[in-house]
Amino acid sequence: MKRLLDILVTILGLSALCLPLLALGVIQRIKIGSPIFFRQVRAGQHGKAFSILKFRTMLNGEGSDEERMTPWGQLLRSTSLDELPELWNVLIGEMSLVGPRPLPTLYLDRYTPEQARRHEVRPGITGWAQVNGRNDLTWDDQFKLDLWYVENRSFLLDLKILWLTVWTVISRKDISAEGFATRGEFFGTQTAPTPDHSKTDA
Repeated sequence: MKRLLDILVTILGLSALCLPLLALGVIQRIKIGSPIFFRQVRAGQHGKAFSILKFRTMLNGEGSDEERMTPWGQLLRSTSLDELPELWNVLIGEMSLVGPRPLPTLYLDRYTPEQARRHEVRPGITGWAQVNGRNDLTWDDQFKLDLWYVENRSFLLDLKILWLTVWTVISRKDISAEGFATRGEFFGTQTAPTPDHSKTDA
């Protein structure tokens, strides 16, 4: 049922958004240049690596996220328009509409066994953690919410999360963690070195 919902909503969404996505791509090329997409290897279901597809929100080159973030990129991020290309990841089965957000594969060795259970399901464009704090959550709190979803997932819960996501996007809440343009790196629960503010794009 969940996969069927993913396919139906994604096909309808891509059909309805075909022209807006094309327009966004043209504006993206003018505002930020090439490439217009951001690709990064993330961990999917069972930790399997896949390449996530998003609209790029930062300039290429050296520097922190804050230095490379553009006003256009900030607009894309605050409205979650940068996430729309992930519908392709959903369509081909690498992601779901709802699930724990996919994180970089370099985090795989940093999870506790309990935290690693977030990979029992497909990662999502939105999830229980995203409608309960988004990037303003601590990593530990996010993983607790992810695990709650894994243990309580249902068709009705997915519909609830999709509905709450609409409100979260409209309100533009919790877009970034305090002191970051996006979010700090996860170094593991036991140790936490000084965060690197560069090259994070959760």
